[in-house]
Amino acid sequence: MNAGKWFLKYKLHHVLFWLMVLAGWYFLRYQDFSTTALAFKVTLIKVLDLALMVYVTNLLLIPTLLYHKQYVAFVLSYVAMIFASSISKQYILADVMHIRNFSVWANFKDKLYNNIIPHYLLVSTGAAIKLLVDYARAQRRLAEITKERAESELKFLKSQINPHFLFNSLNSVYFLIDKSNREARESLHKFSEMLRYQLYECGGEKIEIEKEIRYLEDYVDLQRLRKDEKYKVEFHYSDDLTGFAIEPLLLIPFVENSFKHLSHFGNGKMNEVNIHASRNNGQFSFSVANTVDYSTKANTDPVGGIGLRNVKRRLELLYPEKHQLKITEAAGWFTVNLRLTV
Repeated sequence: MNAGKWFLKYKLHHVLFWLMVLAGWYFLRYQDFSTTALAFKVTLIKVLDLALMVYVTNLLLIPTLLYHKQYVAFVLSYVAMIFASSISKQYILADVMHIRNFSVWANFKDKLYNNIIPHYLLVSTGAAIKLLVDYARAQRRLAEITKERAESELKFLKSQINPHFLFNSLNSVYFLIDKSNREARESLHKFSEMLRYQLYECGGEKIEIEKEIRYLEDYVDLQRLRKDEKYKVEFHYSDDLTGFAIEPLLLIPFVENSFKHLSHFGNGKMNEVNIHASRNNGQFSFSVANTVDYSTKANTDPVGGIGLRNVKRRLELLYPEKHQLKITEAAGWFTVNLRLTV
């Protein structure tokens, strides 16, 4: 990590900024006090008071009230905080400067003009900077999402063969299969439905969770056909998994990865894939676990790869601060747990 990134990571630029404010303020006003020590104390109190109001506004009031459209609560809290802080600061300064019988209400107009109103202007400037920075970040993230979607669509179009020709070919193969071979016909039908889903239903930003789950079921059913009795594949999802939408094809990389790196035990030990999906209190939970075996050459490579890296990136862009992804590998199991706020 270079010095610049380290500096930003630990927020040292904030410390440097307030030290510069402290130094500038002290340099401009120290001659107004009887001693330099008193000048430093007064300046420090003023800077700390201003910094406290700026950070309470930017880190608490704006994220929790303004960004949640609680405008009245935000304005009332903002006005009350600055007024209370300004009044409290003046009493603290009066004590430091040994001013007897101090009352903030005496010559209140002067105190309002010289202390309270400047506080509103300074804190509002800090809030404006916060809003501009957040807007710039949101625009940058939106641009990244748009770019990635455009690249994905371009890659899809480049790799896409003529869908009508493909479906006609699949239908021809379907009718060539002997009617008694029901399993082969059903498998080809599932494959056709999966292809149709990818070609025609995944072009939008969101897809109903029911359709995504149905697509995963078809994929799992096709994978079961390739496995014998040494393999156990389970897919469970709750009945209330309805009524919301997610990004298309967001879950399939986790399932594909589990089959790609599934163990191939031949000593009587079961090879397993367990998939679970549920919804609870506005949270969509999805987990995939598979057994792994590093004794075979096929599984010496790290479990996961570009597919998981890509889906991690998609989650960062599409569900910022609204997802939790935990990937673990222990005791012969590779497990992915995903939680989305829906």
